[in-house]
Amino acid sequence: MKQIYSNKIINEIRRPRNVGKIKNPDGVGMVGNPLCGDIMKIYIKVGKESSGKSYIKDVKFQTLGCGAAIATSSIITSLAKGRTLDYVLTIDGNTIIEALGGLPREKIHCSVLADRALKKAIQNYRKGIL
Repeated sequence: MKQIYSNKIINEIRRPRNVGKIKNPDGVGMVGNPLCGDIMKIYIKVGKESSGKSYIKDVKFQTLGCGAAIATSSIITSLAKGRTLDYVLTIDGNTIIEALGGLPREKIHCSVLADRALKKAIQNYRKGIL
């Protein structure tokens, strides 16, 4: 029987990292897909490097959805944590898919959702909406 998900995806589903909510976040991004029912919410806490660049000091997620939605949420938070906002804004769906060792075609939308949620959190932070 052919395995649908890579071992990396299975590990992210079984032991997702950075799950939860940040109290008093600097930014929050929430997205959903009405067709599949996935909902992702990403919280960020932003710090400043000595050079003055902003970076993701902490990041957490809450996701209601399939295993791929959980895996993509987990991996994007791991890719973003400790990185500058400029770098994080270069992360896209393809970066997420690569980091997971691939995604089935019908689950690629999960990588897009995770990307959009994180970018919305950064946009929220930059606009000072909270």
